[in-house]
Amino acid sequence: MTPQVAKFVREINQRLPAYGSVQGASEDLRSFMQDVMGPLSAENEANLAEAMRLVEASLQSVEILRRNSLVKVRQDWYSGPSSVDPHWAALKGYLLNEKGWGEDSVRSIDEASTEVVSLLANPGEGQFRCRGLVVGYVQSGKTANMTGVIAKAVDAGYNLIVIFGGVTNKLRAQTQRRLQSDIVDRHRHLWQLYTTPADDGDFIRPPNNGQFTMPVPGRAQLVVMKKEGTRLKAFLDAVEHTPATVLRSLKTLIIDDECDQASVNAGRKEYDITEINRAIRKIIRALPAVSYVGYTATPFANVFINPFPVSKDELDDLYPEDFITALERPEGYFGAREVFGFDPDDADRDEGQSAGRDMVRAIPAKEVALLRSVHSSKTFQPKVTPALERALIWFLLTCALRRRRGHGTSHMTMLVHTSQLVAQHENMAVEIRAWLSQNSDALSAGHGAIWQTAVDVWEDETSRVRPERTETVSVIDLLPLLVEAIQALEVVVENGVSDKRLDYTGAPKTYIVVGGSVLARGLTLEGLCVSFFLRTSKQYDTLLQMGRWFGFRHGYADLPRLWSTQDLIANFRALAHIEEEIRQDISEYKLRKATPQEFAVKVRAIPGLAITSAAKMRYARKTSISFEGKHIQTIRFDHLKDGIVLDNWAAAAHLVDAAHAKGIYEEGRGVFKDVPIEAVRQFLNSYDICRAHLDLKREMLLNYLDVAADKLSKWNVAVVSPREGVLSSKPLGFLGAVHTSVRSRLAEPSEYADVKALMSKRDILVDVDDRQMQKGEEWRALKSRRPDKPLLLIYPIEARSEPKNGGKARVALGAVDDLIGFGIVFPGELDRAGAYWAVELDVPTPEQLEDDGELEEELVDV
Repeated sequence: MTPQVAKFVREINQRLPAYGSVQGASEDLRSFMQDVMGPLSAENEANLAEAMRLVEASLQSVEILRRNSLVKVRQDWYSGPSSVDPHWAALKGYLLNEKGWGEDSVRSIDEASTEVVSLLANPGEGQFRCRGLVVGYVQSGKTANMTGVIAKAVDAGYNLIVIFGGVTNKLRAQTQRRLQSDIVDRHRHLWQLYTTPADDGDFIRPPNNGQFTMPVPGRAQLVVMKKEGTRLKAFLDAVEHTPATVLRSLKTLIIDDECDQASVNAGRKEYDITEINRAIRKIIRALPAVSYVGYTATPFANVFINPFPVSKDELDDLYPEDFITALERPEGYFGAREVFGFDPDDADRDEGQSAGRDMVRAIPAKEVALLRSVHSSKTFQPKVTPALERALIWFLLTCALRRRRGHGTSHMTMLVHTSQLVAQHENMAVEIRAWLSQNSDALSAGHGAIWQTAVDVWEDETSRVRPERTETVSVIDLLPLLVEAIQALEVVVENGVSDKRLDYTGAPKTYIVVGGSVLARGLTLEGLCVSFFLRTSKQYDTLLQMGRWFGFRHGYADLPRLWSTQDLIANFRALAHIEEEIRQDISEYKLRKATPQEFAVKVRAIPGLAITSAAKMRYARKTSISFEGKHIQTIRFDHLKDGIVLDNWAAAAHLVDAAHAKGIYEEGRGVFKDVPIEAVRQFLNSYDICRAHLDLKREMLLNYLDVAADKLSKWNVAVVSPREGVLSSKPLGFLGAVHTSVRSRLAEPSEYADVKALMSKRDILVDVDDRQMQKGEEWRALKSRRPDKPLLLIYPIEARSEPKNGGKARVALGAVDDLIGFGIVFPGELDRAGAYWAVELDVPTPEQLEDDGELEEELVDV
């Protein structure tokens, strides 16, 4: 392929989403070139024809095989387990009969694991190298999917299973125990183990001449190891000392758990390959038949790996070029939707459901300094503050209630994570033990000031979240069970140097766990119900992984609570949306008919937060800044700042007058049609968007308006005002006083007001003739009924805005004056709003690869 043909191929592929056919995309490219260069030369016509042929061929070599995945065409070798497969049948029976999983949950694992196995290379082939990525949810049962994949892969012919089980002994041992109990112990005679569940049971060179043994038909070999340099080197040594006849018989499945951690090259330059990344790449290179699958809930680093590294033929990198698949949200999963809410269909009638369950408690800023040291001080003595005291009491009460609900044989855990400093973990544990010693007798006896606090906590918390089951329970009813919980309680420290470790392998435990980074990734805290969390991070992946409070809460989904800082809560709300966008991006593969090497997953940027570490972003490039097909809305307001509130109202009043003067006013609807973009731009330039809007910035909007000015030259503008309600305190331009909408705010103490949602679905049809909505009609379907014209919606909001229901998820807005919010519905096909980052997918030409090789040699020589 010549450089010119390669360029034409890229241009056609970029146009494909808009035109849907190679012919249409090619004609658009030809038209563009003719506008710039005049009639095409015979050479360019030939190059364009060759590029069309190559693109059409590439599309024919891509096939959508499964619901959530996109892969390159290959032999359709696996359609699911057979009735005689021993490992999956045993695992399925174990999940149903021993672990008590429901039929629906097991069916979900069955379907998802079958999909992943079908994406692997066929172990019946002599040589293969497959690389993929599986994206799950934090604490969502990724291990269950992995066990299903392993069982079915072994049944299908894979005979060497290698698990990279985290970067700590604790995580590795936890993974090994899980695999042994779920799979190996079902048919122990069919497995050869190179590692054990002990903390020191990691991989070492095998005793038989330091090599792997010839696989026995129907049996499999298992390695569960840390991602640590010496262990990986030992494994590579074993592979390199294994005779070629044995290697050719090994069909290896490598599963890299938490594959965004340590596996991705984080060297400052591409040539500075980090030790673990280099070791994994060498292992894959040394094995003649290997499928490598990374599992993660935070794939940011993995989708930014360079797909075309220098000297790829010599040492390949870990970009998931064969497939990326997203696991479906499991039934019964307790995640961001439950904790942080969702966008309602009707903001006017939202009774607080969109706020999520009222489970998040903001730690007052004045208490933070008493809980953690600003400096790395070993002598700092944290305090049990009022917020921590309420969290401790609520945990004890939940333990009592769960015992009443029949969960006495289950583990129950509270997480306290206030500092990254090891010394502070023990200091905090000492304070919590002292608090328990001081208050346990009074709580057990049901008297004194601390008991009254417990009564207040019980009444407050049970009134804020609807009980999961119908039961009338008073705090007095729980007193005997509260005594049991206190007697069973252990306060343990879990960090890299602690002696006494968490142990969920025996009798049921009631734990308060104080810890650090080891609790922020991978480690499962069984029965986690209460989290008191202060640690923060400036990186998406670290923040999401810290969400240990997500997971499955069967029988007590009404009880979990999270105490954290307001900033961390706000960041999590924004990240919950970005996480869903990535999953939508992965699902777009099948719509665009592209492989992971042809269509890069995009990740939206949030000002002030890094997506992942800078080294892992080395090949990420800023991509589209577009609002095409998007709807946006202001949901956060500086409601207590007089100047901003008054100026924003004045900006809206000026817009209304300008729209009246320059557009066509339809009084019955409150709609101004064909308003020039200049009036809209002036409004947006004058409007002060709250800084807490992490994903909506004025500069983004204005830049997009300038870039897309030609197709956004005329706007429809509507004032969304109810027919009844409180009149505004000031006139809104020539309209005078208008009825204001009620938008109460989330009950979280902060300097700004978060109303969660401003727009309702019906609002986006305010300027069209057919405004009848079908039940369940989605935003995208409604937008398709709109004219090809942007719509600006202005919302006057009542200053007081009392919540419409009596719940505690929302409180009165309490603004200094009436507010102005706005929403915009942009025309066009749905892209993604704001600044995005994606890896560069331009395939290097042979000439470029040669040049890069020369550059590498020069650097090595130096």
